[in-house]
Amino acid sequence: MNHYNNLVSIITPTYNCAAFIAETIESVKTQSYVNWEMIIVDDCSTDNTHEIVQKYAQNDHRIRYFCLQHNSGAAVARNEAIKLAQGRWIAFLDSDDLWDVCKLEKQLNFMISNSYKFSYTEYREVNYIGQIITNRITGPTKITKLGMLLYCWPGCLTVMYDSSAIGLIQIPPIKKNNDYAMWLLISQRADCHLLKETLASYRRREGSISNQGYFTLIKWHYRLFKSVLNANSFKCCMFTLNNIFFGIIKRLAYRS
Repeated sequence: MNHYNNLVSIITPTYNCAAFIAETIESVKTQSYVNWEMIIVDDCSTDNTHEIVQKYAQNDHRIRYFCLQHNSGAAVARNEAIKLAQGRWIAFLDSDDLWDVCKLEKQLNFMISNSYKFSYTEYREVNYIGQIITNRITGPTKITKLGMLLYCWPGCLTVMYDSSAIGLIQIPPIKKNNDYAMWLLISQRADCHLLKETLASYRRREGSISNQGYFTLIKWHYRLFKSVLNANSFKCCMFTLNNIFFGIIKRLAYRS
């Protein structure tokens, strides 16, 4: 394959992640698969994120660093990074999460050997200092368009898709659930397949969406379906209720 067909573009929006982003970048630099570019878009951080990332970018041409002119939210930063992507394969890694050393290699082989266009892997949860909270979080082997409507099964840090088949997807500038918005749009074009290996670490932090109360989650999910799918109020309510139900199912059946 040529350079484009081999290249993985890693999409990393960041905002005030100076405490974690060096470790995140190191988890990319140590990948067994080396043909990647990491596109980091900074949403006007006010800490020293800039100094940390700039040093990496100066020493490794595969790390591309850009700063937004105005604080605009993760959705806008993610969109800008995707616009800059030069690779066929689009992968996602937030600026406080981590990949296992063989993540890219195994997932790319999984997709190519099975002719998959959209995939995700299992992952673990860690706390602020990297201690394991949950050993394994998984999901359905295959997620259809309907399955994705029922629940946001993939962890953002585990997703990869083939832009030659799906395109460079852009999402509405919503404040919350913007990764789910991306999966909803991609699932309109391809089913999502699970690689049954734990290959990444999600860092659970205070203030994350997964730590919010049910009322707040309901409000954000309703807005998501309204914005992304332009669904009527009844459908938005039904999709939101389904997400609550299958969120309980995931906690009971897909965590260990």
